[in-house]
Amino acid sequence: MSNWVKTILFLIGSAVLTHWIPTAFFRNLDTMVHEFGHAVVTLALSGKVMYIELYRDQSGVTLSTMTKSWAIIPVSLAGYMTASMFAWFLFSAYAKGKQRLGLQVTAILSILSLVLFVRNGYGIMFLVGFIVITVVVLALTPKWLRDFYYLLLAFLCLEESVFGPISLVLYAAQNSGKAGDATNLANHTGVPAIVWAIGFTLFALWCAKQAVSAFLGRNKGAARRSRPAAVSSYRE
Repeated sequence: MSNWVKTILFLIGSAVLTHWIPTAFFRNLDTMVHEFGHAVVTLALSGKVMYIELYRDQSGVTLSTMTKSWAIIPVSLAGYMTASMFAWFLFSAYAKGKQRLGLQVTAILSILSLVLFVRNGYGIMFLVGFIVITVVVLALTPKWLRDFYYLLLAFLCLEESVFGPISLVLYAAQNSGKAGDATNLANHTGVPAIVWAIGFTLFALWCAKQAVSAFLGRNKGAARRSRPAAVSSYRE
């Protein structure tokens, strides 16, 4: 079975499994990372971030001002691409047995978002709650529970990072003026919004393929290590 087929089946399976449990609260992590990506690139290009808002429906917005008109292009690209790469990072860390590091990075990003950017009521409530839960998991829970929590976040980020751009393709096809980052890119480049949305989707799928390969590679390695070593015999 090809890696692409495994990736698609993996995404469908994770979407089904994660919808069986109440995960709406934690899905905002992907939104936070998306908006954090916009904010960091804005600051890197000498812009100013006014605020970030996170909403209950897992949507978000970053309000910023730029001194250079062309900077809106990398800023608009940053959101979905950052979310996709973050999901890949979580699975890569898992493959290397560095779940604690992954949770520490997640907590740090959340703290920075809370202190520097997020200003609406729900966004602050989400970040405070998420940071507290993550710190408690890091400090007080047994390894099996910490690993479960880590994989829950990783699978949710992977799912959201792929299905978000796919939804953007549908929005762009129905109304190109209401396709978020794709619309911003279309307005500043002349390239249709649906083309940008498809580009985000392809990049997200490529990152998902790398993430799934890392996850399956770790599991295969663990299975091999758990098998008893073969004992060879020689008889004259």
